[in-house]
Amino acid sequence: MPKTYPFGPALRERIVTNLAEFDRTVIADSALRQAGVVIVIVRNLADDGAAVLLTKRPTNLRRHAGQFALPGGRLEPGETPAEAAIRELAEEMRMVVDVGDILGTLDDFPTRSGFRITPIVVWGGEAREIDPDPVEVAKVFRIPLTELDNPAIPRLTPSAHGLQPVMSAPLPTTGGVVFAPTAALLYQFREVAMHGRPTHVAHFDQPKFAWR
Repeated sequence: MPKTYPFGPALRERIVTNLAEFDRTVIADSALRQAGVVIVIVRNLADDGAAVLLTKRPTNLRRHAGQFALPGGRLEPGETPAEAAIRELAEEMRMVVDVGDILGTLDDFPTRSGFRITPIVVWGGEAREIDPDPVEVAKVFRIPLTELDNPAIPRLTPSAHGLQPVMSAPLPTTGGVVFAPTAALLYQFREVAMHGRPTHVAHFDQPKFAWR
């Protein structure tokens, strides 16, 4: 029988425990610009299960136009990755959370576009109504945690530009396929936060279109 993830305190406690036990990797390469992204756990409105929020960026943006993305962005002067992620969540999704909603942190991820991304896992609550900023977000998806458990994730294909394979994740809720770095972060969230497995993903490559 497929595993289920009822939205509630038991799931929150399990994720907090799994993240606390994870020995995360920190990247200290000053040549990479710092960014914080947020993996927000909310109720899946279709049932009593849990989901994570994923966005699709507008096609007219200068960077990563039309791509699937987690809410987030580069750090402002004096910010921590967690502070940046919470600020960006408020700006992009008009969702307000505070430090008490942070459940933990995953590995830093180096991107081909020159960033080191720090993923912050946050409990977003019911989030029954989300009002995203249309300048930054074209569409919002609630990806059920059960969908992340798909054995077809990760999908690995040879890279034409590096030694490591390009990673992607078929996510039916989006109607398509999500690629690294976003797919890699969601895969690590599944492995570490949902299942307590010490899985690292920074070695996976990204497709050429995600470099810009």
